[in-house]
Amino acid sequence: MVTGEESDALAQSTADAVARRSYGKLIAFLAARTHDVAAAEDALSEAFASALTDWPRNGCPENPEAWLLTVARRKFIDALRRTQNVDPDVDVLTLGAIPDEAASDDIPDRRLALLFACAHPAIEVAIRAPLMLQTILGLDAKAIASAFLMSPAAMGKRLVRAKEKIRQAGIPFRVPERAELPERLDAVLEAIYAAFAEGWSDAAGTDAARRDLTAEALFLAGLVAELLPNEPEALGLTALMLHSEARRRARRSRDGDYVPLAQQNRELWDWNMIDQAEGLLRRASSMGTIGRYQLEAAIQSAHVDRCRTGRPNWSEVLHLYDALIAITGSPVVAVNRALAVAETGGPQAGLEAMPDAADDPRLAAYQPYWAARAELLARAGAAAEARHSLEIAIGLAGDPAVRRFLEQRRALLAV
Repeated sequence: MVTGEESDALAQSTADAVARRSYGKLIAFLAARTHDVAAAEDALSEAFASALTDWPRNGCPENPEAWLLTVARRKFIDALRRTQNVDPDVDVLTLGAIPDEAASDDIPDRRLALLFACAHPAIEVAIRAPLMLQTILGLDAKAIASAFLMSPAAMGKRLVRAKEKIRQAGIPFRVPERAELPERLDAVLEAIYAAFAEGWSDAAGTDAARRDLTAEALFLAGLVAELLPNEPEALGLTALMLHSEARRRARRSRDGDYVPLAQQNRELWDWNMIDQAEGLLRRASSMGTIGRYQLEAAIQSAHVDRCRTGRPNWSEVLHLYDALIAITGSPVVAVNRALAVAETGGPQAGLEAMPDAADDPRLAAYQPYWAARAELLARAGAAAEARHSLEIAIGLAGDPAVRRFLEQRRALLAV
């Protein structure tokens, strides 16, 4: 006999699984009908709350997604009637509500259309990718703010304004015409990459939400590349993500410890995935237009080649970073470029190339910056300064395995 606690646990686990698997798909379907992202999110949130009350009592439905959409539809209609003083007998379909097809087993996947809707020219450029991360991939403002080196409060306010803009402007939820794609594609690719990076931070794959996020990002990248097979940056992003994902199993030891790239067991790399990435990168480079994601994928390819052949190629990597920083101006790229400079010109040259957190406040809370700086200081013989940077890096490290690795580095400096 199933106890109440077991029913509650089953309902919670089912709801969690649906949220991880289908949150973006459900929001995209609802928003495509309502043209109001915030209202779609509110309705779906209420539907999940109803599920946690109904499912323990009546059992989990055979099609949880369809159940949630049906309830969300009703919640949206109720909210619409309350806010607009609509006569209960009025046909809600004339109000933009969701038709009964939402309850069918075959729920259309409109995530790609919502991605491009969030990249509409009426929406501020800087908020397009964060908006996609929240509405389609379900990240909260804190996680999104971290990805874009912003405060959660500022990010939250900007997201609210962007959703209101979609509602007021009546922005259509569709994949735009070919002529409209170039001005929207960059934001779509940026959001997919940011989502992948968030999922990739769970190196061991033990966090189900982040694991599903990585798979979702790879799926969306594949959709965009299929839609735009002649866009080299869409191919380049997919190649970059495949290169990174291919090394997932090697990034942690059996004991869960962090393993740097140079020390990874290459037998654990997914060479089939790497071959796919290389094929996509060759296709992209044959198109004659270089962009950010192709360069980042090429850097990953160069790292793989060096590890596979043992042939030093840091000069080539540095040239790629030079091109990448010219395109992006990113402080994160500047940090990685400084490490490449150190490989070709020594640790002091690397320190001189390293950006200064005093000049860019975003770096002050960026853990890899302090870890990289500590590494170069240690190699330059400045042990005390290296320990200071490591202390900051340890305090900023959110991953316990990375924290242990940094603590081990600090212990070696104390000897």
